[in-house]
Amino acid sequence: MKRQRGFTLIELMITLAIVAIVAAIAYPSYTESVRKSRRADARAVLLEAAQYMERRYTQNLTGGYNAVVQADLNAAGLGNSPKDGATKYYQIILGTTPTTFTLTAQAQGAQINDSCGNLSLTNTGAKNQTGAGKTVDDCWR
Repeated sequence: MKRQRGFTLIELMITLAIVAIVAAIAYPSYTESVRKSRRADARAVLLEAAQYMERRYTQNLTGGYNAVVQADLNAAGLGNSPKDGATKYYQIILGTTPTTFTLTAQAQGAQINDSCGNLSLTNTGAKNQTGAGKTVDDCWR
């Protein structure tokens, strides 16, 4: 009797089914992890932009926060997140009055589907998010 070599079709199908199940479980977890790391970059840029706003406010002492415009933020390299790299996942938008500012990280591209939505930070340190899927604490952690 001749000895059989290789895999049978059943063995191959079982292996493919196991790989498919593992991939179905792992891929959503991986994409959420990537989104979370992009949010961390955006939070870091928002905090750096807030420091920039406070520094400019104390240097100028006239005109209040609205002496700083979006072009100043962009020129300081704080208009997008991440700050380096070709693909931008958040655009940092500045809103000011003489006595207040709000910095918003508006999701772009692949990050639009993030459950946290847009992240924002005010001059008082108040943090917010626009997404419906998570709490502010979850998004700013």
